[in-house]
Formats: sequence, C-alpha cells, structure tokens
Amino acid sequence: MQEWLVLVYKIPSEPSRLRAGVWRKLKAAGALYLQNGVATLPAGPASERVLRGIAEEVRGMGGTAHLFASRVLGDEGALRDQFNQARDEEYTELLARCRDFHAELARERAAGKYTFAELEENEDDLAKLEAWRDKIGRRDAFGAALAQEAREALTACRADLEEYAGAVYAAADNGHPDGSDGSDGSDGSDGEDRRTT
Repeated sequence: MQEWLVLVYKIPSEPSRLRAGVWRKLKAAGALYLQNGVATLPAGPASERVLRGIAEEVRGMGGTAHLFASRVLGDEGALRDQFNQARDEEYTELLARCRDFHAELARERAAGKYTFAELEENEDDLAKLEAWRDKIGRRDAFGAALAQEAREALTACRADLEEYAGAVYAAADNGHPDGSDGSDGSDGSDGEDRRTT
C-alpha cells in the first residue's frame, strides 16, 4: 500500500503573496490539494524534503504547519487517478507546445529563414520543452496516460529540428537549403542587355 505525506497548514491572510508563494511551491512539487490548506504527495525522500521545507517556511511566516505520514483507508485508486489527471493536464499543455514548435519550423521553412540565429533560437525552445517534460516526469509518480505520447512528441520535435539544422548547414555551405547553389543552370540573363554605358 502506498504511503502518503500530508501537509496541513494555515497562513495569515495578509499579505496574500505569502499564500501565493506556498501554493506555487506545492504546485511545482506536484502536490495535490485535498482541500484548502491540506496538500499531499506520495511519500519519498524528495517529497519529504520539499514538504518539510515548505512547513518550515510557513512557520517562519507566522503560520502553522503539520506534516503527517499516512495511508489511505478506502479507495486509494481515486487519489492516484487525481494525481494522474493533474499530470495529464500538464502533458496536454506540453503536447500543444510541441505542435507550436513544429508550426514555427514550418513557418521558417516557408519564409526561407535558414540562419544559425534561427537554429539557435529553436534549439533553446526545444531545450525548454525537454526540461519541462523532465519536470513533469519527476512529478509523475504513477505513470499518467499521456506520458508516453509526450516522450514521442519530443522525439518528433528533435527529429524535425535536426532536419531543419541540416538545411541551415546546407544553406551556409552552398547558399541554398537543398544543397544546391540556387542556380537553375542559366546565366541569369533574360536576353536583354541592362548594362549601362
């Protein structure tokens, strides 16, 4: 049976930024709110470290905080489902950003933007998406349904970027993203002599 850590806390109502700060930290840890001022995480060293730190912070704000180790009596599956749903919401947002990433590369191809500056910007964007997936993955204690789809989507983003990078290198080497020199074989003349005398 899964053991859970439950943080029960109360913070003074003012200033409200204190409450918002604690909420952000619990959200970043992947904690699930059972009700106001009561949040839980699956037990483990990382979860305990985070919740102990937040409890100390709450006490430092003049609030109260108690951390409990417990087991669910009854339908633990429902609690796991809530955790998975929270992770799938994050994966859904990540998948949307992956689609945006492909669309951005398509726009740059259509506009003929094969520059190292654009490549570097897209590499940075992909690194952020990968870091975000890793962060969600660390919070995904029970294997949410969309985890595999998110991994595959990022693999596809990486492949798309590698293809774009190849076109950037070709453009730098040959002046044209398909590896040619951009020439159609003619001398560029349309038959008229435009030289000035």
